[in-house]
Amino acid sequence: MRSPRDFFKPLALGAPQPLADIPVRPSRMIHFFDPSNPKMAEKAPSIASRVDILLGNMEDAVAIDNKEAAREGFIRIARENDFGDTQLWTRINSLDSPWFLDDIHRIVTEVGDKIDVIMLPKIQGAWDIHYADQLLAQLEARAGIQRPILLHCILETALGVANVESIANASPRIQGMSLGPADLAASRRMKTTRIGGGHPGYLVRDDPDADNPEAPRTAHQQDLWHYTIGRMVDACVSVGALPFYGPFGAIDDPTGCEDQFRNAFLMGCVGAWSLHPSQIDIAKTVFSPPADEVLWAKRVLEALPDGSGAVMVDGKMQDDASWKQCKVMVDLAKLIADSDPALKKAYGF
Repeated sequence: MRSPRDFFKPLALGAPQPLADIPVRPSRMIHFFDPSNPKMAEKAPSIASRVDILLGNMEDAVAIDNKEAAREGFIRIARENDFGDTQLWTRINSLDSPWFLDDIHRIVTEVGDKIDVIMLPKIQGAWDIHYADQLLAQLEARAGIQRPILLHCILETALGVANVESIANASPRIQGMSLGPADLAASRRMKTTRIGGGHPGYLVRDDPDADNPEAPRTAHQQDLWHYTIGRMVDACVSVGALPFYGPFGAIDDPTGCEDQFRNAFLMGCVGAWSLHPSQIDIAKTVFSPPADEVLWAKRVLEALPDGSGAVMVDGKMQDDASWKQCKVMVDLAKLIADSDPALKKAYGF
């Protein structure tokens, strides 16, 4: 076990000092694009102005024959553009793939100063993070990178979920985690072919009507991912990292997408993946606190300036616990308002 005294020391001579705290920035959507696709690559700079995080994808959804083109395309886009306040991420290929070493080596040494976060797929345990952490430090030192590149893990195997707490604690580089429902479903042998969302077969049903036993009974579709999201949120929050919902594959179902994103938001996720431009505004709406709740939370904070004691606000008792809830809401609203003039006005800042 690494000594706590050494946890925040660089893992290579000349590598940047690890961060003691993960920067909290607007992260309502991680928008994916394929750098090997000329149309997507051309649109990336304009889409960047609409999103909090722009991610160049090299792993799943990129054909094997296009892996190198995706890498070259991402490096070119990173080198030629300044995305301002929009975070630039990339998802490289998994550690056991034949492309991983070239992905991480080329990206860090050629455009590492432009990269905020590297997303790592199919993380199984802390050992994966230790390997990537050490390698990344060596590459940062070689390239003269001045700030550490952070790591984001995708939970998409049963073993990864079983080890989620140790993964979260494996390195100060851990920026956060995302749910990877498709690969996780396959790993668990779940009987669904959907990418995220619920399933009509996963439900609970009302008891029979005692006065009319043959009457139809209302059924309620359940969330297949509730348990995993809860574990992921707890693991992330315990170390100051940020939890995200992953992809919602039914691009033609904006209502279902919004519902799934909202469930994740209510459970503590800060954002979700957007796989299509139509999902950007859904994520922006869902992961921005509602204006009426922000205005209410501000009233509670004004009534309890230091969070101590108890007061009545519109006939509702407010105390330390509700003060903490309201502070979470207002702090997030302030963060988003800094980059969104319309919400800043709606929130009354």
